[in-house]
Amino acid sequence: MTVEIENRSGTAVDTEAAEELARRVLSAEDVDGGDLGLVFVGPEEMRTLKREHLGQDESTDVLSFPIDGRDELPEGVPRQLGDAVLCPQVVGEAWRAPLVHGLLHLLGYDHGAEMERREAELV
Repeated sequence: MTVEIENRSGTAVDTEAAEELARRVLSAEDVDGGDLGLVFVGPEEMRTLKREHLGQDESTDVLSFPIDGRDELPEGVPRQLGDAVLCPQVVGEAWRAPLVHGLLHLLGYDHGAEMERREAELV
């Protein structure tokens, strides 16, 4: 699993802990190969992303931009999970739950009881 991390939030982020949590979640979900992006952005960039992609003009804690999810891929084609985008200024010290939430969306989970149960198990 390749995890690419970019911090353009303007604030310090524990990227090692974020990567470790991401790897643990993906392993628990039996995803052991592919590429994942973790991007940390400021509130204005997050607001712009949410407005452009969801039509809501507000900042948020996490957004997910899935690509392959758990789709069947042809032999030899690397899995592209997509990007989980977090805003440290919104999540503050409690960034683990939003990161897990974003990762589960990348894996195809939708809001609901199953996702909530899985989040509670993984945080």
